Amino acid sequence: MSSLVPLLVTLPLLGAAIALIAGRHRKTQVGVSIATLTIVLVIASILLWAVDAGGRPIAVSIGGWPIPFGIVLYVDRLAALLVVVSSIVLLAVLLFSVGQGAEDDDEDTPVSIFHPSYLILAAGIFNAFIAGDLFNLYVGFEILLVASYVLITLGSTESRIRTGVVYIVVSLVSSILFLAAIAMIYGALGTVNMVQISQRMTELPQETQLLLHLMLLLAFSIKAAVFPLSFWLPDSYPTAPAPVTAVFAGLLTKVGVYALIRTETQLFAESDVNTLLMVVALATMIVGVLGAVAQAELKRILSFTLVSHIGYMVFGLAIATPAAIGATIYYMIHHIVVQTTLFLAVGLVERRAGSTSILQVTGLMRAAPLIAVLYFIPAVNLGGLPPFSGFIGKYALFDAAAEVGTPIMMVLIVGGIVTSLLTLYALMRAWNLSFWREEEDSAETESRISYLGEAPAAGIQTERRVIPRIMTAATAGMVAVTVALTIFAGPLYDVCERIGASLLEPVSLTQLQEEAGQ
Repeated sequence: MSSLVPLLVTLPLLGAAIALIAGRHRKTQVGVSIATLTIVLVIASILLWAVDAGGRPIAVSIGGWPIPFGIVLYVDRLAALLVVVSSIVLLAVLLFSVGQGAEDDDEDTPVSIFHPSYLILAAGIFNAFIAGDLFNLYVGFEILLVASYVLITLGSTESRIRTGVVYIVVSLVSSILFLAAIAMIYGALGTVNMVQISQRMTELPQETQLLLHLMLLLAFSIKAAVFPLSFWLPDSYPTAPAPVTAVFAGLLTKVGVYALIRTETQLFAESDVNTLLMVVALATMIVGVLGAVAQAELKRILSFTLVSHIGYMVFGLAIATPAAIGATIYYMIHHIVVQTTLFLAVGLVERRAGSTSILQVTGLMRAAPLIAVLYFIPAVNLGGLPPFSGFIGKYALFDAAAEVGTPIMMVLIVGGIVTSLLTLYALMRAWNLSFWREEEDSAETESRISYLGEAPAAGIQTERRVIPRIMTAATAGMVAVTVALTIFAGPLYDVCERIGASLLEPVSLTQLQEEAGQ
């Protein structure tokens, strides 16, 4: 099985090289991209089965260097599960973008640029998930960020360039902080291997541990869009093409959350900043959802709900029990799938109605009932209505918090419930206005909701476009995956519980060497 692990990164990079060489052959690029992500999905599924059934992670030392001196790729249940889910999302969004590019003659997603950049983005995401040391994690971040710089500015419109610059500057600041933290950790401990760091960290004075801990938290919180470091996200994501926005919303912030999980459960298990995390989690939930309620543009509504629901994941980390970590992993998987699906559904709304402003879009229930269904199901899921996966994940988090039972936990539970209700209100208001409202009622409605803020840089589209079947099929497929998260919640949650328990168990260097066959 260990021979399969490097393929998770090398296959997308090889596919990107082939796609770049075949820049003038659209069908070749599409075929290479789809085949690459499909193969990665199969490999990741095999690895997930192997590590879950065997109960032991798989470690691979690249180049045959003895651990911990070389680059170590580390696949445990968490890494394997995230690669599987990421592959599904990347494949669905790729199919959506293929349909959009073919119909629009690649106006928004130039095929010669898009496919190589997209596969490099995938390679960076996969590399970050399976990195066994901090520097390789940094490399994974930089690979995906370089590709994201290209993708977020596709089309080279004024709004995309402007918001792309903000995104780049914020990402560079985060990367500099991360690199500085790595240098300080190496200087203090003489290693960047995560297993060795976890073993040696307790040897440092508490003040030094806290400084290193906070630096990593700051760097990863920017990437995860944790309040107040989330200011860049609501203006950056809505301006990109629909498929780019979907994959960014679903995956890029979750790579930051993944790094936070590793930091809190593995690197600094003995360093307690849980009270700080609780305060930040509550602020992220409330401020994010209040921003969503105040918006009149669908992409910005979803961008603010994205920020607010990151707060649930930080909440789970702050509880710091095996049950809470398991619930956080389940909610993370749920959010990756549901948030991506909603952005794809809004992409269909944009093409059908010519706008994503709920002040302008009317009568879609009659004109496009299928799109109405494709929006409604993930919307109520994100809002947390039973029996959907959003309700299951939130209930599990609240139950884990109630077991701790401290006053601040009760406050966070109330904050989480309020956030869920306001999320449902914002998404259902958008549903009511965009799908049920008829054009003759629009003037009266607009006068009542004129206080809502229009997106300053979303670039409202006025031309209505044909929706290719492949775009609808890709969105419907993702809706089916969101439903599957509910139908198969039992087995999936069992895996997440095993992940939560294993993450809080320290791994020794000897175990790591044995897993790598050394």
